[in-house]
Amino acid sequence: MRLAYQVRLYASSPTAKTTKVPKKLFGRPSNNLTSGIVGLANVGKSTFFQAITKSTLGNPANYPFATIEPEEARVLVPSAELDNLAKLYGSKKKIPAILKIFDIAGLVRGASDNKGLGNAFLNDIRSVDGIFQVVRAFKDTEITHIEGGVDPVRDLTIVQDELILKDMEFIENSIEKLEVQLKHKGNKQIHELSSMENQLEALNISYELLMEGQKIINKKDWKDDHIDALNMHNLLTAKPSVILVNVSESDYLSQSNEYLDDIKNWVNEFSPDSSIILFSADYETNLSNLDDSKSYESSSALPLIIQEMRKALNLISFYTCGDIEARQWTIRQNTSCPKAAGVIHTDFEKTFINAELIKYEDVKNLAPPFDEKTLKTKGKIQRVGKTYIVEDGDILHFKAAAAKKK
Repeated sequence: MRLAYQVRLYASSPTAKTTKVPKKLFGRPSNNLTSGIVGLANVGKSTFFQAITKSTLGNPANYPFATIEPEEARVLVPSAELDNLAKLYGSKKKIPAILKIFDIAGLVRGASDNKGLGNAFLNDIRSVDGIFQVVRAFKDTEITHIEGGVDPVRDLTIVQDELILKDMEFIENSIEKLEVQLKHKGNKQIHELSSMENQLEALNISYELLMEGQKIINKKDWKDDHIDALNMHNLLTAKPSVILVNVSESDYLSQSNEYLDDIKNWVNEFSPDSSIILFSADYETNLSNLDDSKSYESSSALPLIIQEMRKALNLISFYTCGDIEARQWTIRQNTSCPKAAGVIHTDFEKTFINAELIKYEDVKNLAPPFDEKTLKTKGKIQRVGKTYIVEDGDILHFKAAAAKKK
């Protein structure tokens, strides 16, 4: 006899989308994506890492390469929805989602030719899914700059050029190997040859983009099969980025900076999908030492920084709630209902039957305790199946069959 297994899930979305075929996304098809802090040597990366992780794992110092091996930490993802749902359900504890962050050693001009930490630095970037690019936009004679002076646009260009040059080198080698393989077809099946030809076409298009100084991710009209092919190669310029402009405390509080317009113009031309966030590494460090958490949350740039990286990585949240705990889970955009259930346990995906859907918008203003009967009476609960695409904030009650015992 098969038993029904039920699990409550909570996530956000205005309408149930079941018919539109989702567009392919660059990057790994994972719910556990990572980000790396990247920039020229000695621009405040490790100070930012310590502030965002509220730790002393980093190694900030007034000289290049203070960080040699990448440091790792996990930061909590801020969620007003989780806070609200925990109150609504009277949950005894809250478990927020996390974002894994690496502090990567500073880059120097010529890294693609193995100068500075060179290839090690670029390989560390290859291992993460998204890039926090820190650029210095404050003057301080006591803090040296590896290029001799403060010029954020120059620094942005150096980092991007090094990533582009490394991708070009990798693509050249990949194209050469594919051309040799296609020349000696041997007993390869038609689908193998077709896949190789598709890879070759995608790599050639990518190379032309890089020659123009553009990142691969900048192109808007990639075909789905080209995205699949490029995802196999984990290219540096196919990764999304968030530009973090490290400014003085006064500039952060006023949200102004003398270099900001030039930075915006550069980003619009060479990294148009990257968001730009002003922050002050020193100010964040001081804030993290305060006892008043409310003051910290209201004036810190860190919640916005974390959310912008999740947005860049196409990550969204759903929530499981009850009187024991309220928990935030992470999935990628375009995730189907069964795969969302599988984030909790693989058996839930394998034995998925259907789900009841409640919109977060329909419960966010409710006073505790949560009253499901009233929602049903008002027609606020829908039943969705395997084709439903979960959106940020949906509330789902999954029904799955019990797994068979071996």
